[in-house]
Amino acid sequence: MEAVKISPKYQVVIPKRIREALGLRPGQRLQIMEIGNRIELIPERSIEEMEGFLEGIDTEVPREDDRL
Repeated sequence: MEAVKISPKYQVVIPKRIREALGLRPGQRLQIMEIGNRIELIPERSIEEMEGFLEGIDTEVPREDDRL
């Protein structure tokens, strides 16, 4: 975990290690969510970048007998 400081303009710098690990680029948009007392930043990805990200996911869904 790394700490950042909020500037007088309410800006923060994402540490280089995290930017590189997540492949963030200048100008890229992030979604921001407040969850309890936390802030989460979620990078927006293009459709092309999303291709195949669910590969290997288990698609079997247990069904009730009356739903078969």
